[in-house]
Amino acid sequence: MRSAGLLAAFLLLTGCVGPRPAIPVQAAIVAPPVWRTALGPGAPIRADWWQVFGDPVLARLVERALANSPDLGSAAARVEEARALARLARAQLSPLATAGAPLSDGRALNPFGVPTTNFGAQPALQVSYDLDLFGRLRDASAAARAQALASDASRDAVRLGIVAGVASGYVTLRALDLRLTVARETLAARAEGLRIARRRAETGYTSNLELRQAEAEYRATEQLVPQAQLAISRQENALSLLVGDTPGAIPRGLALDALTTPPVPDGLPADLLRRRPDLFSAEQALVAADRSLDSARAALLPNLALTGSAGLVLSTALSNPVGVFSLGASVLSPLFDGGRLRAQADASVGRRDQAGFAYRRAALVAFREVDDGLAGVLRSGEQAIALARQRDALAGALRNASNRYRAGYSAYLDQLDAQRGLLQAELALVQARADRLNAYVSLYQALGGGWSPADVDATRR
Repeated sequence: MRSAGLLAAFLLLTGCVGPRPAIPVQAAIVAPPVWRTALGPGAPIRADWWQVFGDPVLARLVERALANSPDLGSAAARVEEARALARLARAQLSPLATAGAPLSDGRALNPFGVPTTNFGAQPALQVSYDLDLFGRLRDASAAARAQALASDASRDAVRLGIVAGVASGYVTLRALDLRLTVARETLAARAEGLRIARRRAETGYTSNLELRQAEAEYRATEQLVPQAQLAISRQENALSLLVGDTPGAIPRGLALDALTTPPVPDGLPADLLRRRPDLFSAEQALVAADRSLDSARAALLPNLALTGSAGLVLSTALSNPVGVFSLGASVLSPLFDGGRLRAQADASVGRRDQAGFAYRRAALVAFREVDDGLAGVLRSGEQAIALARQRDALAGALRNASNRYRAGYSAYLDQLDAQRGLLQAELALVQARADRLNAYVSLYQALGGGWSPADVDATRR
């Protein structure tokens, strides 16, 4: 009867806690059936997807970044911290055993005035164990374990961001190199045009106006060279930081035009929720918040702990050692705390709901980034094709204008306009090609770069 009454009291207290509050329906995620921008069938993403560009120098830069990046090192340290906290939470489920051996040595006078010396020792073993009747410690351990998984995935997200940053930075650097080449080649052509214009003006064949126009065009092109050189230096410094080095020169591999265009990755929107490390991290953060809420709610219920100790009393005043022991149990149940525990549970509800909305936002951002990447690959490719055709047309127009000018059939202004248009088209074409390659990098990053939850499990073995 006594046990039945105790069980009835526990069930009554459990009922007073009530059911766990549900996650708001507004935090639910519904993946779209298809991507907004369709590029046709694709290919699976390789884990070393940066290799598809076909540049061994880029591959070596990525390896250096993964080995030396301080951001990745910091993320790895956070993983170790989270794993240690998970072990600490799991250890709370085990009994706690301590041993001690207090010693005493004293000298005193007995009633007869005779000095006596007593030496004593009391070695003892103490054991305590929390039965965790309502899962408070188990839920806390599960929350810590989920948080450790979230830290693992966050480290992988940092790793993916570093790889994408190095790939994008390298493409940008090769585009700047090509811009510098275009500027120098154009400057050489402008120098030849200035030489011809000066000779024609000196011989009186043309006016000084054409000479000044040719010189102004030469100076306008001349300033493009230091401008490109400055941009290259800054980009090299940025890449040096990414790979964990001090500012310095970056080795070059293939030219921008020689980089291989990678295939379009495949995958449906619903697959994305399990293919991005940041989404897995947000999901595990939600799991951790949910289990922390359960632990906070369990703290409202009674707690039963067992304690025991056993030892010996040794003393010179005793003829034989004396064994001592104690067994005990304690039931602690909150009666009145001014609402402290309830407020902690309500705060846990708020944190859990925040984690739910954070996961929803992360998923929506991921869907947007993939669609942006798909649109970037498609539209930047179309732009590059159009700019290549414009460049070819302007190159032909410049040849015609130069021939007509030399033959005296047209003014120098026609040739000047054709030169300006061709330079702008060539620089725009370089940028469009770089934008297309960077769109592939962004798309691979947005699709998770070949990551899967199995990568987290592999790192925990």
